[in-house]
Amino acid sequence: MGVAALILGIVGIIVAVIPMCGIVAFIPCLVGLGLGIADIVVKGKKGQPKGLGIAGTILNALAILFVLLWTLFFAAAASDPEFAEAFEMEQVEITTE
Repeated sequence: MGVAALILGIVGIIVAVIPMCGIVAFIPCLVGLGLGIADIVVKGKKGQPKGLGIAGTILNALAILFVLLWTLFFAAAASDPEFAEAFEMEQVEITTE
């Protein structure tokens, strides 16, 4: 479980930092977070090393944080009329050249 959490965390953090693609990483990161926490609990009871579970949990939590931050950023930008106006003006300048 720890290896799966770590792999999902690595892939999730890579996809989550890409603007407009991060939402794709949300569900796998939730699964990876669950696997990481489960690995920590199971290995904690057995007295085994739990480094992979901890690393996977941290990476998945960071990826979820990145997804939420990008979503909030784009939601705020989309609701800001000045941003929309500046974006429209930029498009007009590009198309007239």
